[in-house]
Amino acid sequence: MDKLLTWIIALFVITGGLYLAFKKPAVVHDDNIVIPAQVTNFDECVAAGYGVMETYPEQCNTPDGKSFTQNIGNEMDLADTIRIDSPRPNAKILSPLAITGQARGTWYFEASFPVVLLDGNGAQIGSGIAQAQSDWMTEDFVPYSATVEFTTPATATGTLILKKDNPSGLPENDKQLTVPVKF
Repeated sequence: MDKLLTWIIALFVITGGLYLAFKKPAVVHDDNIVIPAQVTNFDECVAAGYGVMETYPEQCNTPDGKSFTQNIGNEMDLADTIRIDSPRPNAKILSPLAITGQARGTWYFEASFPVVLLDGNGAQIGSGIAQAQSDWMTEDFVPYSATVEFTTPATATGTLILKKDNPSGLPENDKQLTVPVKF
C-alpha cells in the first residue's frame, strides 16, 4: 500500500512539473479573451516562462516546437583567436567598464588593439585601447585589459566590439569579437 501511495504521489508531482514546464503563457485582453503570448526571440521566450536548457549558449523552447538561442555574439567562432573573461556576453555593465581576456599575439599590433562600445542603435558611446599584459610577440594567447568609460544610453542593450588591430587597412585582415551587453 505504501508503494502504491508513493507511486501516485510521484505521478502527481511529475504531471504537475510537466504542466508547469509546458503551459503556454497567455495575454488577457480587456474583453477577457485569452490569446497565447507571441514569442519571437530568446528573451521573450524566457520572459514568457518557458524552460531554458542549460547549454552554452542557452536555448529556450516553446511547447509548439520553436527554439530560440541566446545571442552571445561571435565568441564561439573566434574562440581559438580571442577570448573574453569580463564582461561575459549579456552581462549588465556599468561605467567604467573593465575588460579582460586573452588574445593570440597576432590580434595585437604594438601590444594593443581597439575596443568600441555601441548602444542598441549602433551609436558609439565609448572606446578604448586594450593593452597586452605580457609579451605579445607570439602566436600564443596573451592576456589583455582595457577600460572604457561611457554614459549609460537610453537603450537597454548594446554591443562591445574588440577589433583585431589591422595596420595594413586591408579588409581581409579585419576581424572583430562582438559581445552583446546590457545596461
